[in-house]
Amino acid sequence: MTAFFQGLWRVLSVTAPWWGCFLVSFALAYVLTPVCRELARRLGMVDRPSARRINKTPIPRSGGLAIFLAATLTVLGYMQVTGSQLSPLVSNDILHRLMVLTGALVVVGLLDDKFGLPPLVKLAGQVGVALGVFFWCDIGFRALPVMSWMPAWLDLCFTLFWIVGAINAFNLIDGLDGLATGLALIAVIGMGGALFFIGYPKATLVYFVFAGACLAFLRYNFHPASVFLGDTGSMYLGFVLAVLPMTLKSGDSLFVSLGVPLLAMGVPIFDTALAILRRTLRAVLVRGRRDAADVGNSHVMQADTDHLHHRILRKFLSQRKAAGALYGLAAFLVAVGFGGLALRDRAAGLFIVAFIVGVVVVVRDMRRIELWDAGRLLNNVVHDESHAMRRRRRVLSIPCYVCMDVLTLVLVYVFTTLAMGLKINGHALHTALPLRIVPVFFCLIFFRAYATVWSRALISNYVRLALAVFVGTMGGSAGIILFRYPHAHLMAFSGLFFALSTLALSGLRMLRPVLRDLFYSLDAGRLGDDPATSRIVVYGAGLRYNMFRKELVRASTHNNRVIVGLLDDDVLLRGLYVGGIRVHGTLNQAPDVLRKLRADAVVIACVLTPERLAVARRTFAAAGVKVSVWSCAERPLDEVPAIANHEGERR
Repeated sequence: MTAFFQGLWRVLSVTAPWWGCFLVSFALAYVLTPVCRELARRLGMVDRPSARRINKTPIPRSGGLAIFLAATLTVLGYMQVTGSQLSPLVSNDILHRLMVLTGALVVVGLLDDKFGLPPLVKLAGQVGVALGVFFWCDIGFRALPVMSWMPAWLDLCFTLFWIVGAINAFNLIDGLDGLATGLALIAVIGMGGALFFIGYPKATLVYFVFAGACLAFLRYNFHPASVFLGDTGSMYLGFVLAVLPMTLKSGDSLFVSLGVPLLAMGVPIFDTALAILRRTLRAVLVRGRRDAADVGNSHVMQADTDHLHHRILRKFLSQRKAAGALYGLAAFLVAVGFGGLALRDRAAGLFIVAFIVGVVVVVRDMRRIELWDAGRLLNNVVHDESHAMRRRRRVLSIPCYVCMDVLTLVLVYVFTTLAMGLKINGHALHTALPLRIVPVFFCLIFFRAYATVWSRALISNYVRLALAVFVGTMGGSAGIILFRYPHAHLMAFSGLFFALSTLALSGLRMLRPVLRDLFYSLDAGRLGDDPATSRIVVYGAGLRYNMFRKELVRASTHNNRVIVGLLDDDVLLRGLYVGGIRVHGTLNQAPDVLRKLRADAVVIACVLTPERLAVARRTFAAAGVKVSVWSCAERPLDEVPAIANHEGERR
């Protein structure tokens, strides 16, 4: 037992600077937070309930001042008491300068919390502090061993973007009780843990200081919060987490220097990127549409209620659960970073799995807002039938196809060369590449690939495209033999190049209908949950149904109808999917299907005999739903009352 206590005492003695700094910072923040809370209340720095704010009662803000004071006093006290550097990787003089800059940023935050500074004024303050970091403290990406090649001007751009972006990322994510503080705490653990992994334990003292202050403040900031960070605290958190990895020069690995900080701050960074994309799309939509009242905010700098925490809160209806979900996501990203450090050579497999999971999560999160807004924007452009827009599309379509085809062929050539294990050298780029690309390009012209309306293409058009690529590929192979540049795998290379080129060029031309169908699916998913949406069951799963669905796809984002199911008298189709919609049964099962799917309308999209039509009338009338018929059939001109000359109307 004595040996145990002696060993424990030695461990505590060795680790005294770490847990000592943590406890001092924790205690200071624990005591200072109520003081700052009361000071903010007396100065009128209070968040009052509003449409954008979640709090139901006035809550003091600027509580982040306590984190700043606790961390700063702890660092100064450590340097004064021990007379040594807080970190072996950065001098005390640089730390003093950084404290001055953080103090300046905190002043900007206090002024914003008190008076509500204009966004551009606040941004100017953030840029000024970032410039101070670069020029006064001589801190930038070039300080990292893996980035020493970077020229000064590029380093300045990257440094400003990184610091200002991190500041605003935490500023934007601070919308739930304890969210920004908890994410900062998780990020600190991730960055400090990475330093332990690579053998710099003494450089983690400042992380312990910061973690202690955040943990103590979280006691008052977690739901139900009695004080908020305010812009004072959220900007301070983002600044510290952005500057620390650059200041401490954490390792010779690019992943340690940049990858771990990016993963650790992944949630606020992702939220900021989504906010920029979403607000930009909506701003363009508002400028491009007169009936855009439902679009949302009309300016990139204008706040909205579609941040990650708002979406998750709408799902969980609990601030604690919403914050916990985002904590879990941040912890997962940190765990991925730790796994990458531990696996080293086998880290690529881990990141591929993590990337796939991330893509699924991101797309699911974006599909009802950002992707839907993007679909509306593209739909407006595609269906703008004004003479100017139609002429612009006509003029730009061929140059766009040419540029995309040439770029695609170059990429296919590079990929084929690498896949065949061949070297990409000067000969490959200056001689073999043109001999492969030019014949295919001229064959595309000869086979009228650029005179085809690909949005209305048939299978024969794609066969003709494949024939053009085949002839061009064979011509390129003949040119290589003629100019005496053959290699051992010439035929295999030609076959792979032909196959990949055909797939890639066909895929480019299918992109428009694929995107249109994708956005229709997104739109249908959104409309399916809207009680004002008309839920349609289509009777008939043949060609007429396909035409009807294409019309809905063309009107995507401008209709309030969605197909929820199919009926078809072919019993073999039951349970199968046609155009992404399930066939639920025949006309005999219609009442049960309509009730199950909560349908309020039926569209008949098939040819029926008079007897069968009478049965359909009785069946759907008994179900109490609206019924219409979709007809796309040839009729004599004399039977048509009037034909609108749409081309003449446009002119």
